[in-house]
Amino acid sequence: MAAALMPERLRPNMAIGEILSFAYDTFCSNKIRFILTALGMVIGTASLILVVTIGMTGRQYVLSQIQAIGTNEVWAEYLGGAPHISNSNPDPLTIEDLQAVQQQVPGIVASSPVTQLSDRVPIGNGKEKDVSILGVSPEYVRVRNLVIPSGRFFDREDSQAHNKVGVITEKMATEVYGSPQAAVGKVIKLTGLPFTIIGTFKERVETFGQSEIVDNTMLIPYSVSRYFMEVPSVKLLYFSLEDPSMVISATAQIKRVLQSRHRAESVYDVSNLTALLSMADRIASGLTWVLLLVAMVTLLVSGIGIMNIMLATVTSRIREIGIRKAIGATNREIRFQFLAEAILISLIGGFAGIVIGLAIPYSVRFLTEYRIPISGLSAIIAIIVSSVVGVIFGTVPAGRAAQLDPVESLRYE
Repeated sequence: MAAALMPERLRPNMAIGEILSFAYDTFCSNKIRFILTALGMVIGTASLILVVTIGMTGRQYVLSQIQAIGTNEVWAEYLGGAPHISNSNPDPLTIEDLQAVQQQVPGIVASSPVTQLSDRVPIGNGKEKDVSILGVSPEYVRVRNLVIPSGRFFDREDSQAHNKVGVITEKMATEVYGSPQAAVGKVIKLTGLPFTIIGTFKERVETFGQSEIVDNTMLIPYSVSRYFMEVPSVKLLYFSLEDPSMVISATAQIKRVLQSRHRAESVYDVSNLTALLSMADRIASGLTWVLLLVAMVTLLVSGIGIMNIMLATVTSRIREIGIRKAIGATNREIRFQFLAEAILISLIGGFAGIVIGLAIPYSVRFLTEYRIPISGLSAIIAIIVSSVVGVIFGTVPAGRAAQLDPVESLRYE
């Protein structure tokens, strides 16, 4: 009879559903305090999701920039001889080396030699410009993954017919002729011979002069460039593999083929972008972990805030705890009651943080052309972390409430 007349919130042996309902009622009766406590969890959870998103975006951007140069690409270059034979004749790469590699190394789908010349050419109005001239094959545009903003690249017919045509960089076309489109059809004289500009080009990713291509570069057919060379040697050999997985093995095979065709003391560098890709991946992953640790610190601070507010709650409800124990509530029920309240605060903050953390990347994708990667796994991790924080930092206040002496609690004012 007495138990029936007793308020429901003070009845012993409450079911889990009733305990959770009571925790929600407690939250509603102290909204401002609990909302401010949950705010730290909101910030921490949103930070965790945004950190993962930033890490994934940065990693995707860096890798896409490197991949735009050419993940299937392998290049070879003559470095010289050993120091003790530095006075010996040079042993550069040749077009025959290119052909030998194509025959002996499987998986090569495109290749191009690169010869390097330079000339000072007239550009009108009595002015002249230093131009870097590269003799390449028609496959160079594919191997180097170039972009053609205007006109076209010379083809195999131009190469076989030894047509005096060429393409210039987009920057050079804009500087000299005003625009890439205006450059098409113009004539440039190299060593007195007229070359018709049939197109413009640019690297898909800016290499800032770290490749053989500079701002004032003109590409002409390799078959034509040989007319300007006393010795038919090449500066670089480029190869494009069928699949990125073949790059590492092909690099070693290409080096063996080249070394077998030249003097033992000659040094050749055969390189690819695999090491750069791996390094960029490690740097991006490391940065993501560092940012995750920062987000974890935010969650730790919010967890401490939850623990502090729950300790204050225990102190303000000592008399209520005493009454519950006096009518038969067990320590386990008291502990679970306060632990449920701490978890509820964490989950409310966690869900709000997830909504904010996912809304920001989605809004960027909606408002701009950028496609920011969004990880659903980060949201799952965030809600798990929120629950764990609630359990860890709610255990101490819950344990303190469970250990209160009912007699002393009833006397508490």
